[in-house]
Amino acid sequence: MSRSSLDEVSPTGSFIRTPSTFRNFISKDSASQFPAVSGRYHLYISYVCPWASRCLAYLKLKGLEKAIGFTAVKTKWERTKETDEHLGWVFPRSTTEEPGADPDPLNGARSIRELYELANSNYSGKYTVPVLWDNQLKTIVNNESAEIIRMLNSEFNEIAENPDLDLYPSHLQAVIDEVNEWVYESINNGVYKCGFAQKQGPYEEAVVKLFDALDKCEEILSKQRYICANELTEADIRLFVTLIRFDEVYAVHFKCNKKLIREYPNLFNYTKDIYQISGISSTVNMEHIRKGYYGMLSLNPFGVIPIGPNIDYSAPHDRERFTY
Repeated sequence: MSRSSLDEVSPTGSFIRTPSTFRNFISKDSASQFPAVSGRYHLYISYVCPWASRCLAYLKLKGLEKAIGFTAVKTKWERTKETDEHLGWVFPRSTTEEPGADPDPLNGARSIRELYELANSNYSGKYTVPVLWDNQLKTIVNNESAEIIRMLNSEFNEIAENPDLDLYPSHLQAVIDEVNEWVYESINNGVYKCGFAQKQGPYEEAVVKLFDALDKCEEILSKQRYICANELTEADIRLFVTLIRFDEVYAVHFKCNKKLIREYPNLFNYTKDIYQISGISSTVNMEHIRKGYYGMLSLNPFGVIPIGPNIDYSAPHDRERFTY
């Protein structure tokens, strides 16, 4: 039976995310099964999804748009097949159907599900984005965003426009790994644990951990420009994709309303700082984000989409005070 993230709830009412399944690696080694060459790979994303958005952010930051194309799906889940009730990510039928979303240019697929079934006719897991597609072998290389961003960071430097940018530098890897762990557990995935919880206990446990972690970020960012050091790293991009959605959707829709990011001086200025890095703002389509989350009818049965708060993330910030 086809599944989605809305089905991932334990008997105690807690949200438990299952791991990704396609875990191959693209390598700068030209003899590898998946060599890092221009024009061979394609990234399928949703602007709604933070995991997919961090991959798109890497594409922009590393200057890989000419080497790796990308396509965004529609904002709301729809039926992926006539033969069952599964709802999932779908492509528009034309470029004008929904601004920002495009038809699949490579396979003519109608849904992300079709791509998974093209890659593996016996696939029975979730049909998630991001999808890093190999157009030569007609298969999914990888659908785990944490691994895709590492590949984009290091394996395509010979064809990247910004090859010197290293978001996972050796001298900070231990710190980045440690920060990623608690940020993922309590913040990135934490907001989903709040939003998808079906009982009061798991919700309260998740929301306490979430705001403890945000308080910790606020404290760290009172002393340095970025979350691991005074240089931009992978951990910042991973944290940013949740922060940029927080006041717009998570605070209301996922019941994460104890405090807004705008009420944290350092976190709010930090979010603006990351947003204003060249290329990042183009990865944030707030109309898609709002429509996608509030379009989850299981959580918002009437599908009414709030009109605000329309935060100006291009406004000045104060983070240059940490530049040495």
